[in-house]
Amino acid sequence: MSKNQGNFPRRTLHGFTLIELLIVVTILGILAAIMVPQFQTFSGDTSATALKTDLMRLRDAIRRYEADHGSFPTAEHFEDQMTHFSDRDGATSTSRTGTHVFGPYLTEMPKLPVGAEVGSTGVTADAETDGAGWLYNAATGEIYANTADTEVDANGRKFNVY
Repeated sequence: MSKNQGNFPRRTLHGFTLIELLIVVTILGILAAIMVPQFQTFSGDTSATALKTDLMRLRDAIRRYEADHGSFPTAEHFEDQMTHFSDRDGATSTSRTGTHVFGPYLTEMPKLPVGAEVGSTGVTADAETDGAGWLYNAATGEIYANTADTEVDANGRKFNVY
C-alpha cells in the first residue's frame, strides 16, 4: 500500500479560510470597541491628575513662602517669588545673598495642563486675563486653574474648582 491511505490525495493547508479570518477580525473589532472609550477617558484623567499634582505643588510652595515671610507672595511678582531667592520683604534675586536667604520654592512654574490656556505658566489675579495659566488671590493665598466654567473633567467637575 502506498503512503496515501486509500484513494484520497494528501492535502496540505497553506493558510486560513475566509470564515476564520472574519471571526478573528470580528473579535478584534469587539475588543477595540470596548477598549477605545477607556483609553479616551484615561487620557482625560491624566490631564486632571496632572492639574491636581501641579496645584498641590503650587499650594505647598505658597504655604512655605508664607511660613518664611509671614505673608503670601504678591500677584505681581508671584513667579519670581516662587522661583528665585527672596529676602524677608519678598524682594527677589537670582542668587542667594546675605539677605536673600529664602527659597526658591519651585524650580519652575508648572504649565497649565488643561483648558483653553493649556501650556501657560503665567499667574494673574484677574480671571479675565488671557494667556495666564493660574488664577491667584494674594489676600488668601489661594490658587486655581485659570479655566472657564465650561471646562470640566471626565466627571463633569470644573477644573477651576480643584
